Amino acid sequence: MSNQNDPLFQPHHLGELALPNRILMSPLTRSRSSQPGDIPNDMNARYYQQRASAGLILSEATQVSPQGKGYAFTPGIHSQEQIEGWKKVTGAVHMAGGRIHMQLWHVGRISHPDLQPNGEKPVAPSAIKPEGAKTFISADSGMVDIPEPRALEIAEMTDIVEQYRQGALNAKEAGFDGVEVHAANGYLLDQFIKSGSNHRTDEYGGSVENRLRLPLMVVEAVIDVWGKDKVGVRVSPTGSFNAMDDDNPAETFGTFARHLNDLGIAYIEVVEDSFQGNHANGRPEEVIDAIRAGFKGTYIANGAYTADEARKRIDEGRCDLVTFGRPFIANPDLPERFRQNAPLNDWDDSTFYGGDEHGYTDYPTLIELEKSA
Repeated sequence: MSNQNDPLFQPHHLGELALPNRILMSPLTRSRSSQPGDIPNDMNARYYQQRASAGLILSEATQVSPQGKGYAFTPGIHSQEQIEGWKKVTGAVHMAGGRIHMQLWHVGRISHPDLQPNGEKPVAPSAIKPEGAKTFISADSGMVDIPEPRALEIAEMTDIVEQYRQGALNAKEAGFDGVEVHAANGYLLDQFIKSGSNHRTDEYGGSVENRLRLPLMVVEAVIDVWGKDKVGVRVSPTGSFNAMDDDNPAETFGTFARHLNDLGIAYIEVVEDSFQGNHANGRPEEVIDAIRAGFKGTYIANGAYTADEARKRIDEGRCDLVTFGRPFIANPDLPERFRQNAPLNDWDDSTFYGGDEHGYTDYPTLIELEKSA
């Protein structure tokens, strides 16, 4: 297939951004920020710069506040030192001709008192322990159980919104091209959206409209900072990761999609599986249909896609762009490999979280392999 006819290499306008291809780099937690302070560093800048040929890079999830932290060694965007660290990343990506959005993150209940300010309990819409969910709190801790969180008070909701607003402002100062609001994978905004984790009886719980109230307040605040055409939202309608479920994901996320469409944001990124790459029964087409019916902007598909499946789904109008995760970890030149139908490097999942350059910046490109042959 020539590039002229290859759906993956058709340009696409995402707001003001002109994307040269439809192969996006998924948000990927890699747990390699400098300590103390959760500060992005030169090694992080090299990693992102190596992958700048992506149509768009979505950064690893980045905590908007100390309260939003849920895992050791993940980066933040709430201190000046972090902003300066992220400037290294955005500068390196832009120098290589790339584009990058920051993913704004508050983990909610998926945390631990050892990671929270003053050893406080993590916060959530409801005081429901996420059974089976785990995190890590230090290099030596291994995976530890998530405790029962405390329910946020109504008076705290405006502070949560303000954390995202300030994170969005800081991301702009750090030189990003836009932001993605993380409302997926069992973290705070997803916890409000889904009926299994939100048992509130006030205006932030119960009906679908009430469960969407805080997430929409956050999106509106971020739009106030960036403008609607530089904002996206990530959702995982059928995701079970972090002990999540919803009684009616087609209704819930179809409604969310309509509201996001009314706000005019640039895109929705949809995790179309349970986050662990499981879709043995196929993708949740009914839910995808509901989202597509409600949202007329760019639809970004995510979930263990191959290049050929991505081509097929784009051709069929099931999505506009596709984010790739693990293939981008192991193949910094992934678009070129797809262009040439070249073999892919295998990834080493033992190096996904934490560590040094090994399994991070040392995966070879096609050019490097040719030179060493």
